[in-house]
Amino acid sequence: MGDLLLGALALMLVFEGLLPFVSPARWRRVFERAVQLSDGQIRFIGLVSMGLGLLMLAIWHS
Repeated sequence: MGDLLLGALALMLVFEGLLPFVSPARWRRVFERAVQLSDGQIRFIGLVSMGLGLLMLAIWHS
């Protein structure tokens, strides 16, 4: 279980690093827009992200 969690974390970091590596200017623009979002909008994005992740885990686990 620990190896799986570590692998998932490593894969997440790889995906998180793709946009800044490939297109730093675009990443900067996306980050600037994200800073302008309200707390509610950021929470909604986080909620949707967690929901999609849980759904993907449920599908993968079954």
